[in-house]
Amino acid sequence: MAWTRRTFLKNTAVLGAAAATAAAFLDPLEARTSCIRPPGALPEDDFLATCIRCGRCADACPNRCITTFTKENGAPLSMVPGLGEAGTPVIFPRQQACNLCAARKGVEHLLCTAACPSGALALVPRDMAEIQKRVRMGRAQIDKNLCFSYNNMSCGVCVRACPFDRIALRAGLHEKPELNPSACVGCGLCERVCIRYPQAITVAPNPERLP
Repeated sequence: MAWTRRTFLKNTAVLGAAAATAAAFLDPLEARTSCIRPPGALPEDDFLATCIRCGRCADACPNRCITTFTKENGAPLSMVPGLGEAGTPVIFPRQQACNLCAARKGVEHLLCTAACPSGALALVPRDMAEIQKRVRMGRAQIDKNLCFSYNNMSCGVCVRACPFDRIALRAGLHEKPELNPSACVGCGLCERVCIRYPQAITVAPNPERLP
């Protein structure tokens, strides 16, 4: 399954409208409750041992979602404690999510993975089927107590933002989001656009990557 112009335009429109609304509610400090590694990241111990903290993946990212981990931007409890993470690349989905290089034409691989010189980020082809198989940045989770669509107010903005529509996330009755965790790549687009505050859908680091 490849990116289509229709898919890109749909996601761009949804992200533009919903992100503007979400930004009005976003406290940058409170947004730093979780972070995920970029696509293709090795298991956490191997990643920390292999990453040379060069920042090339962040420089290559067209969506500017990859940032450098510092003590100032806060370590989530789910990450390994200590100073080993300093200088490594992370993504805070609520601030900026990974769009899987959707806006770039003629690119064979996800740009961050192509830019990595050490192999800490394994090379991932820019193909939706390959991304589905190879990328597990995190897993989305829905708080039904917070979600508007589960509380008599139809929304569905997270479903429309998902690049794997009806595969990872689909709309049920009254646009209630229904998640297939095994198909979620953890890009964070659903969390980024959630108009609820605190957000009803969040992405946690993939437990299979953690020590």
